[in-house]
Amino acid sequence: MTLRHPLLCLLGSPLRSLRHIPRQTTIHSARHASTTTYAASNRLRNFIYGSGTVVLISLGYLYITDTRASLHRFISPRVIRLLYPDAEDAHHAGTALLKELYALKLYPRERGQGDSDGKLQIEVFGTILSNPIGISGGLDKNAEIPDALFALGAGVVEIGGVTPLPQGGNPKPRVFRVESQNGLINRYGLNNEGADVVAMRLRQRVREYAYQAGYGIDEEAERMVLDGEAGVPPGSLNKGKLLAVQMAKNKLTPDGDLDAVVWDHVYCVDRLGKYADVLVVNVSSPNTPGLRAFQSKEPLTRILRAVVEAANEVDRKRKPVVMVKVSPDEDSEEQIRGICDAVWESGVAGVVVGNTTMKRPDASPKGYMLPAQEARTLLESGGYSGPQLFERMVDLVGKYRKILDQGPSIDIPSRSSESAPIIRIPERNNPFSSSSSPQSSGSAGLAPAYKTTQSADPVPSNSSSGSGSSSPQLKVIFASGGITNGEQALQVLNAGASVAMTYTAVVYGGVGTVGRIKAEMREAMGKSTTTKK
Repeated sequence: MTLRHPLLCLLGSPLRSLRHIPRQTTIHSARHASTTTYAASNRLRNFIYGSGTVVLISLGYLYITDTRASLHRFISPRVIRLLYPDAEDAHHAGTALLKELYALKLYPRERGQGDSDGKLQIEVFGTILSNPIGISGGLDKNAEIPDALFALGAGVVEIGGVTPLPQGGNPKPRVFRVESQNGLINRYGLNNEGADVVAMRLRQRVREYAYQAGYGIDEEAERMVLDGEAGVPPGSLNKGKLLAVQMAKNKLTPDGDLDAVVWDHVYCVDRLGKYADVLVVNVSSPNTPGLRAFQSKEPLTRILRAVVEAANEVDRKRKPVVMVKVSPDEDSEEQIRGICDAVWESGVAGVVVGNTTMKRPDASPKGYMLPAQEARTLLESGGYSGPQLFERMVDLVGKYRKILDQGPSIDIPSRSSESAPIIRIPERNNPFSSSSSPQSSGSAGLAPAYKTTQSADPVPSNSSSGSGSSSPQLKVIFASGGITNGEQALQVLNAGASVAMTYTAVVYGGVGTVGRIKAEMREAMGKSTTTKK
């Protein structure tokens, strides 16, 4: 048996522990270094994945909210037509989707340079519009998505038509596609929620704008916005843009009771006029029995005069202007002359030329045989809209321009009706064409997007020229019918219109239609400039 020193026996256990300390420290340090390296690597990996996810989400957000995206131009319209064989169901689905996306700030909008170059600016009713492309009434019947439509790049958005009382319209089905022609037949019958509901919706829109602008949300804040203190048109609430509200009589209002018909329109003005830049009197819908009969001179003059008087009584500094929407089927010189006389005698500021037609145009291209189903669809009653209406509409705009330019029935020299080339905005609408202005056309940022005026009336005002007037205000024309591309928009502007309105093109082309048309206009104008040099 080996004897050990008592001291060694006493220290043996601690010494054994001490012999193990360096090894344990080494293992612990290695493990700590490994853990630290792994954590750093994990953090780096999470950062890369997180950043990549943020970038992808951001790029995805920018893509799906850009009206130029191929998704909106080529895919979405086809998918909607596939999912909703009934055209009216597709319409409601599209409206609901835009409304929801706007509420979530995920709505499609015009990105890029937009109208900032000023090349498409045009003066209409004393306002410098950012561009002369509009969206016709019918897409937003009840003022549910005006701001979502403005975001698509339009200079003018028309809502409605609105009647005094709510009405359900005609029995369903009442909207039919003619897809090979990019055409539509509708017999909606002016279905809408009524003037009071639409007015309430527009009022809420103004108050929300006032609140966001820092004015508050009460009646005084609303008044400040409507009186122009926010520096935007009181209807559109967007610089360089105008909101038009289309109105009509109720279907059940007796056609033979002209007083009742007048009352319907005045009621709409009283409720809606405060929230509109332009009031459009619709006497052109083919789907309300007897409505087009009011395009005759005497009844039309009476209706329009009452609307103008009511518009001039709207409780707002800058009064809404009044236009009348006329049928493309009233195309004889006698009919056009009667309508133009009513326009001058009533003091209406302009004409919206074109609506749906009761006629059925030939298929395009010439000689094309429609599929059997579409041939049967053309037999449906209702108004037709589509690209085939364009040539007729341009001709009609030229006729109205010529007769309106002759002024009222007094000896006033008429302006030349010769059309300008289709590669530029016509001088009559060019805000920079005045000899008193040193600015050159087409330059960006040379004029305010909204011209305020000290007068209570807009320019031109809703006032009759009177027999003593020597220089009546030029009447404005909005053109609607078959416009699908930028060259056509320029062509109709140079035929005499100030604004080119679209409807069916948006239905088939989707939310990127307005931006595409404007891009094509700029391209055509740019090519012309290059050729001249």
